[in-house]
Amino acid sequence: MLLEKLTGGVDLDPTLASSIAEDYERLAEGLPPRLEEYVLERYGLDLASEYGGLRVKNPFGKASGQLSLNTQQVARDAEAGLGFVILKTIIAEDAAGGQSMSEWAIPETRMLVERIDGADGTQGWNVTWKGRGWYDTFDAYLHLFADSLELGREAGMLVVPSCKYHLPTADEGVWRAGEYEHTTGRLLDVWEEGGGRGGAAMPIEKDFSPTLAGSDRASQVETIRRWMTAVTGLIRDAAAGRPVQIGLKLFNARFEEEFQIEMLRLVNEECGAGGRPDFIIYANRLFNTEREFEGKRGVAYGGPDLSARNLRVLARLRALEQRGDIPRCSFPISATGDIGSGRMAVEYLLRGASTFQMHTYFQLPNSEYRMRGGSRTERALHELYFNPERGLVPWLLRLRRALDLPAEWDVRRMAEFCADPANRLWAAVEPSVVRV
Repeated sequence: MLLEKLTGGVDLDPTLASSIAEDYERLAEGLPPRLEEYVLERYGLDLASEYGGLRVKNPFGKASGQLSLNTQQVARDAEAGLGFVILKTIIAEDAAGGQSMSEWAIPETRMLVERIDGADGTQGWNVTWKGRGWYDTFDAYLHLFADSLELGREAGMLVVPSCKYHLPTADEGVWRAGEYEHTTGRLLDVWEEGGGRGGAAMPIEKDFSPTLAGSDRASQVETIRRWMTAVTGLIRDAAAGRPVQIGLKLFNARFEEEFQIEMLRLVNEECGAGGRPDFIIYANRLFNTEREFEGKRGVAYGGPDLSARNLRVLARLRALEQRGDIPRCSFPISATGDIGSGRMAVEYLLRGASTFQMHTYFQLPNSEYRMRGGSRTERALHELYFNPERGLVPWLLRLRRALDLPAEWDVRRMAEFCADPANRLWAAVEPSVVRV
């Protein structure tokens, strides 16, 4: 991985290494209440970043899923110190309650947390479940959104809705704009009534679910191209002039990695005025057509193969930009996919990601966390920040020294530097990695 190339000869100052090891043991009893201030004062690291055009106090967030579907979960995340939470994905509906994507509104059944081996032998974790999007009423979701905004405001934690809007099949000629208009409008009502971060635009994730990769809807390349170039404009039109920051959560299609680059280029170059997303989320899970779970054949999965593919694609994207072969994709990236350590987060940061979303890592057996008390979120954050071998703090310090980055830069600024083609960062990548 690129991180090894850049920092292979960079060791931490012994005093810093000792401090991190001390914090790892001592803070296993509980994280400080103002963690970001603590890290800034002790290590000179500014953890602040940006998601959807809004400042977040730190770059770690919870991805949309079954761990963000009630206020108790959101409250625990706020108390633990997450930077942001993406709520469970609502399935869009029109004013009459019609849902063209209703097959995605089914409840979870049993979830299976298990180890998984990557193709290269790397071991990681995977969570399998059968459920998809929000399966309660839209009014219940709006109440969750409103209550979660209040919890987030009190803790300085951003709360963001996720939505699966109508996506036409190859045989459908018309987009169901009524679903876009009704759903977007009501979400904006809640955002604005809840204070809306002082009048800031509402961020929203447009979810391209990994299960789409196993659906007939995603079986044709032209259908996907149509989705990618149209959905942002439809959401923006549905907002009817009200400020909104639209993020597309891109999925791993069942094609070669070249098509992933093509999807990124489509949303960057061919969406037209108003149709380009404000940011992207890259990229959720892979799809195994042969695996069975709870009587269903074909399931999404994560683990080391997911992060390996995502990192390869983003590395190729940056290398192509640096060579001048494609225009720069300047939209901010929120990374997701097998982020189970601060070290992996920094790998995504090197490819331009400024925030990091996790889901599986919050569900591991207790034995995988050094902290024995507190919520799963707090235990996960303790590992993500302070693990002496894999934590964000030691690896950001190594990266800052290796690249001679200014001490005052926050995480967002570091990511911008890494994504800028002018910095020639990707000269360290082997030619085979960027082959097209």
